[in-house]
Amino acid sequence: MHPFDIREALLAKHAQHVVLIHFPIALFLTAVAFDYFGQWTKNRTLAAAAYFNLLLAAVSIVPVVASGLAAWQWELEGQKLKGVLFMHLLLGCLSSVLIWLVFWIHLRVRRHPKDSLPKYRLPIEGVAVLLVVLTGHLGGFLSGVNGPG
Repeated sequence: MHPFDIREALLAKHAQHVVLIHFPIALFLTAVAFDYFGQWTKNRTLAAAAYFNLLLAAVSIVPVVASGLAAWQWELEGQKLKGVLFMHLLLGCLSSVLIWLVFWIHLRVRRHPKDSLPKYRLPIEGVAVLLVVLTGHLGGFLSGVNGPG
């Protein structure tokens, strides 16, 4: 595949997933950083920035999951997954659920401004970050970026 051939890049069966995944990862990691710093400094502006990054991360997860499942069906014709690919799918689904959970926690508090964000969200965000990083690492191996694909 030629690196500057747009048609080849866009029509590759798995290319959309590889491109789309960077948005929710960056948005979620930024949201968690804003949330931790906002909690530490008691800065409501950082909390608002965290909320909007979480909103965009949660929304952008939907096409990423869809494109990952579509790549599985197109590339592997729906065959049973095993090994790194199965772990990537499992951790990706868990990461998606945790991202939506964290967003839901923030959304619930945002709807009731007199409430403050619960402290239990911080460990959930920490676990979600670890899962996102591990999922991305495994995805790097699958794409050939981190080693043989």
